[in-house]
Amino acid sequence: MEAPLSEASPEFDVVVVGAGAAGLMATRFAAAGGARTLLLEHTKDGGRKILISGGGRCNVLPGTFRPERYVTASSPNTMRKILRSWPLPEQRRYFEEELGIPLKHEPEFDKLFPVSDRARDVRDALVRAAREAGAEIRFSTTVTDFGPLPDGAGWWVTSADGSRWTCARLILATGGLSVPATGSDGRGLDLLERMGHRRNPT
Repeated sequence: MEAPLSEASPEFDVVVVGAGAAGLMATRFAAAGGARTLLLEHTKDGGRKILISGGGRCNVLPGTFRPERYVTASSPNTMRKILRSWPLPEQRRYFEEELGIPLKHEPEFDKLFPVSDRARDVRDALVRAAREAGAEIRFSTTVTDFGPLPDGAGWWVTSADGSRWTCARLILATGGLSVPATGSDGRGLDLLERMGHRRNPT
């Protein structure tokens, strides 16, 4: 596809593709930091994997920080740094104090669940937090392509309905291939491969 022409300045500071847990969090923090932020999601409401996680109750966080339980085909050192960058107690405070979701620890699973046992409460709170931070959210919007602007000033993004946006920074949070029915169907990985990135076996 031919890249759209560049503008004098991108219309958004940040465009996030994918309204799962990662995309919603990225959107909220970008907007809260003052960035003009747009979130694009191809389902009608986002957070589909959140809704089915933990048997519909949503295991929000682990009860204990155990980095040795995580594996990666990339750099283990980078993964450890990522895991340690936001300590577990701070994450719990964020969910309970910022999002207003009281959590409970279930020792048999060593996981933290919402006291309400409703995954929908978690998804709705994440969407609400992104909107309250000032982000624009467009559901039912399927991103079909993206690429760098010709002048190197950012990125262009297009969708199936012919819409087009430009941004200074692009965050792709489309997930892997774990549950295609929820949106984790590999389309984002396909777009990245076309740009020359390497895909580890999934």
